[in-house]
Amino acid sequence: MANLYKSSLQRATFFLTGFQGLEGLHGWISIPFCFIYLTVILENLTILHVIRTDEPMYYFLGMLGLTDLGLCLSTQPTVLGIFWFDAREIGISACFTQLFFIHTLSLVESSVLLSVSIDRYVAICNPLRYSTVLTPVRIVKMRLSSVLRSALLILPLPFLLKRFQYCRSHVLAHAYCLHLEIMKLACSGITVNHIYGLFVVACTVGMDSLLIFLSYSVILRTVLNIASRQEQLRALNTCVSHICAVLLFYIPMIGLSLVHRFGEHLPRIVHLLMSYVYLLVPPLMNPIVYSIKTKQIRQCIIKKFQFIKSLRCFWKD
Repeated sequence: MANLYKSSLQRATFFLTGFQGLEGLHGWISIPFCFIYLTVILENLTILHVIRTDEPMYYFLGMLGLTDLGLCLSTQPTVLGIFWFDAREIGISACFTQLFFIHTLSLVESSVLLSVSIDRYVAICNPLRYSTVLTPVRIVKMRLSSVLRSALLILPLPFLLKRFQYCRSHVLAHAYCLHLEIMKLACSGITVNHIYGLFVVACTVGMDSLLIFLSYSVILRTVLNIASRQEQLRALNTCVSHICAVLLFYIPMIGLSLVHRFGEHLPRIVHLLMSYVYLLVPPLMNPIVYSIKTKQIRQCIIKKFQFIKSLRCFWKD
């Protein structure tokens, strides 16, 4: 192992880690991960196909599905590479590229959730102005601003990390690259990285979560002023899927932050499981939530499966 670490240092690579101490079970552990990755890919591709062919009005849901798909694919090669081929080494350039996509897509997801909350706010609080406020041009601008904001804020991180000398073990605790973890391996001052990392989180996730909370406060006040209880439930029902998506994104993120800051005494497997929950549960559950709670999407998916089933019966006959 010492020789492996030494060679990693000489060749400027990092050494990824799977479930340490359970290397003999990696083949079995890969089974649920393969199932999750395959399910995430199929679910989100189905949602994207339905939106493209039948329900183009669900543009924000399409962007959420595209973001979830990208987040899944950004971790899949290294995670399954460790479980299947024991491929633990990753070059610094590849590691920083993966880091960029993971963090950028996480911030894009936060931005998309904020965009959906704005959509719900306009639809419930100003329904008569919905088509004039959320025009196609404005929606495209919201999409582009979400991606550009996230990419531009994360772009300095690889360059800030590249200026360091890594004189420690080069061993990462996860099967993928994260800024906070790589930063701790540097043998020089990391104050700038700490400050910039907090700045990015405050400007994106912190601001987005605050605006989502404020938008739903106004939405709730508006709904409570509706006289009919049936109309109140109907209005709130349009927000249920988005609220679930918000909780699926922010609860694992908060849990992971708490585990990192206050859970040093917890077994290492808890830290690993929380990180996988944060990266894999939202992409896995979002399509299910939206398929169940959005009638139009659910009906389109059912029709697609019925069409496939009829084709199979036709070929059998």
